[in-house]
Amino acid sequence: MKILVTGGGGFIGSNFLHYWFRRHPKDEIINFDLMTYAADPRNLVGLERYNYMFIKGDIAERELIGKAVRDVDAIVNFAAESHVDNSINDSSRFVHSNIVGVHSILEAVKRYGKRFHQVSTDEVYGSLPLNSSLRFTEESSYRPMNPYAATKASADHLIRSYFNTYGIGATISNCGNNYGPRQHLEKLIPKTISNALEWRKIQLYGNGKQVRDWIYVDDHCSAIEAILKKGVVGETYLVGADGEVPNIEMVRLILKELERPESLIEHIKDRPGHDARYALDASKIREELGWSIKYNISDGMKATIDWYRRLK
Repeated sequence: MKILVTGGGGFIGSNFLHYWFRRHPKDEIINFDLMTYAADPRNLVGLERYNYMFIKGDIAERELIGKAVRDVDAIVNFAAESHVDNSINDSSRFVHSNIVGVHSILEAVKRYGKRFHQVSTDEVYGSLPLNSSLRFTEESSYRPMNPYAATKASADHLIRSYFNTYGIGATISNCGNNYGPRQHLEKLIPKTISNALEWRKIQLYGNGKQVRDWIYVDDHCSAIEAILKKGVVGETYLVGADGEVPNIEMVRLILKELERPESLIEHIKDRPGHDARYALDASKIREELGWSIKYNISDGMKATIDWYRRLK
């Protein structure tokens, strides 16, 4: 199999590259990435032993992405601007990558008749009430509450329209909050680990009680593998690990593991429009594709902390 992975220099994309080659060492992968600030060449160390090629480029460059799409069997799109804080400050790059870029890929997929998978987010569904048992399903309405989520929702709608109008072979997965090796330090978990290791303050928005549905990145990669192998085109699959934990409890878990005091926690003014809770019902992918997780939060967090410790 020959796969084009867009955004393979970033967190989830690079973990997918390593995951896929461990499982399918004879396959060929082209990594197409602009290598912006959130990507790191160190994420790609070790891939040279496989049938791996790198193309530096912007997915919104239609001619360049078209050439890359033409000669592969499938495309998995991880390329995206993803940090909510940045989207609040300036959404223009998010519109460019997450909407215009996806449209460029779709045009190439339509032209060459390729299999396409879009890696999306649970944030497109908006926010759930705290202290409720409600969960998002594949049938939930879209209610994006910040510019990042709105651009990802726009991309999902574009993809469905191309499936309905042109019959492209596309699938979408909406996943919870990933954690694990190779994540940029701007995100909560690596930032918390890094700051705790250096005895620096750990800033939390508001009271820190916002709930996220956490999933270890390798479990997310295995879900994408299941969708590529067995997923039905035109379908959407929610990917979650039943990992609902408030942000403050996640920070406390890390501090306990690193034997650091909770006095390092510093509460700051809340983010504008901060979503209260995400929770996913992943029964469809479990029942229809036979997918399951391998990492609980305790094991996944220990593996993550060990990885960041080795960076120091």
